[in-house]
Amino acid sequence: QVQLVESGGGLVQAGGSLRLSCVASGRTFSIADMGWYRQAPGKEREFVAAINRSGGSYADSVKGRFTISRDNAKNTVYLQMNSLKPEDTAIYYCKGAWGILQDWGQGTQVTVSS
Repeated sequence: QVQLVESGGGLVQAGGSLRLSCVASGRTFSIADMGWYRQAPGKEREFVAAINRSGGSYADSVKGRFTISRDNAKNTVYLQMNSLKPEDTAIYYCKGAWGILQDWGQGTQVTVSS
């Protein structure tokens, strides 16, 4: 059974930084497409960033501020978030995709105060 466990969320002032981590277990991590999504109160879950063997991709709203990376030896995907804004406040979810199989973590709360 696949498990994705996020950590690293918290409360930060606008302009600050956080690094989220997601540790995966249960499937071969190195072949997975990994991504980060977020859901703010009253809004739909939205794409933030993804990484596969070809590289990373980002939502326009986070380009230049967020960086996604992975360490296959640690089965971990990271999201470095810099220059945080109050509108980045949301629950951040990690997603792993192995072909048509997809799994989600439970989420980690990020709150950015103005």
